[in-house]
Amino acid sequence: MNADKPASALCLSALVTVFTVLAACSGDFGPPIPESGNRRDGGSKSEANRPDAMTFVIDAASRFRSDAFFINDPAPPMCGPDGKMTPPPKVEGSADCPEDKNREGCECPKAGEEAPCWPGKRINRNHGICVDGKTRCTQTAEFGLAWGACENYVLPKEGTMQGPEACLCFSKGKWELSNLVPCIVEDAENNTTYLYSSRPDASGGYSCGSITDLPPSAPTEIWSTSRLNVDCAGQFELCYTLKAGRAGAPKADDCTLTRRCFDVWYGQAGKAQNLPDLPGWVATDTTCAERFKSVGGYGEMSVRGRSAECEPVDDGNNKAYVFERTTYCKPDCNETPDSAECRDCSVSGAGDF
Repeated sequence: MNADKPASALCLSALVTVFTVLAACSGDFGPPIPESGNRRDGGSKSEANRPDAMTFVIDAASRFRSDAFFINDPAPPMCGPDGKMTPPPKVEGSADCPEDKNREGCECPKAGEEAPCWPGKRINRNHGICVDGKTRCTQTAEFGLAWGACENYVLPKEGTMQGPEACLCFSKGKWELSNLVPCIVEDAENNTTYLYSSRPDASGGYSCGSITDLPPSAPTEIWSTSRLNVDCAGQFELCYTLKAGRAGAPKADDCTLTRRCFDVWYGQAGKAQNLPDLPGWVATDTTCAERFKSVGGYGEMSVRGRSAECEPVDDGNNKAYVFERTTYCKPDCNETPDSAECRDCSVSGAGDF
């Protein structure tokens, strides 16, 4: 397009709604995201869904029986960034007196010595709400030196299979994006609409810049910075997909304008990790861009992967779990930013999974 045929470019802000998903086995995880599926229901924790069909038993019937905590209780395996599974280390001691749990009544080395104790499953130990208790080595008349009662420990909340109260390695994560703003430009002469990414500007924000040629080229500047924080290490594929349609009623055939995915190894649990930036883009599907202009659009955040302890992180059917949808404000919010339907628009977003 020549300079004497100016294009009309608008930045579209995103109305961001964050859902905190702490899924229980009943599927009760707060306001549902329409058609996104139930993330990992109780059945998805079964061994059929675990990688390599390994013999790693979660016995729902015996999980909360204290007399079963020392029977058939392997430590969790480890899954590293190379995708390989490492079997759990061998635990010394006997089935009744494993040396890592310091069970009440089992032999101890020195009177008065205190030690952490755990009367639960190894897969739950020090995850989520679960914490070790404390025991003291005492002299008994019948058994000699033996560990006393384990006190002040916290076990999983009975019946839960998701979230911190389930005490599994993975229970929650947060993906943050600094910018979710797309730009729209219309070629009135050819009755064509284009969508492309906004870019950082000198003020520290994001803008659409100037367009001198149509179709526009993908900006060379980044679209957004990206940061991840998860309570468990693991391998996670995170995707942001921009679609034309309605977030409140998404459809399988909603067209896609851009999709950016990152397959990352998240190595240190509980510490925010910077991910690769989302690069600039331009949508090549002008029909989809026109639909975006006329009916609106939404962005989907999704995740699929597995934790460092080989737990699947997906929708329960080995597919990506859509954990967040953002609704994009209509173009005239640029002219009326203080109106009721526009005042909550923002340029950034985050989703909890």
